[in-house]
Amino acid sequence: MSVMLTEKAASEVKKIITEQKLEPTTFLRVGVAGGGCSGFSYSLGFDTAWDPKSDSKCDQHGVAIVVDKKSDLFLDGTTLDFHDAIDKRGFTFINPNAKKSCGCGSSFQA
Repeated sequence: MSVMLTEKAASEVKKIITEQKLEPTTFLRVGVAGGGCSGFSYSLGFDTAWDPKSDSKCDQHGVAIVVDKKSDLFLDGTTLDFHDAIDKRGFTFINPNAKKSCGCGSSFQA
């Protein structure tokens, strides 16, 4: 699996799943889409359907994570963390493949 989830991020994902009363089979889908101010944007969401032919799936810190194989190429070695401070709150991507990132951290150039 190309994406590593920190314990802090996993805890936040579990909290959201519980608060939103999502199905027990719900997993975190992480991906990349064309667009954003730097060329590619990160996508993060919840899903219940996956295809073993086109997706990779693993469990980290009690959270099921799915990444489509096309996004896997851009996310190899990426860490998904959760930042919670007075100046910023949210998920952050630490992507060693990003040659350039936008100021908000939601898009990158490969």
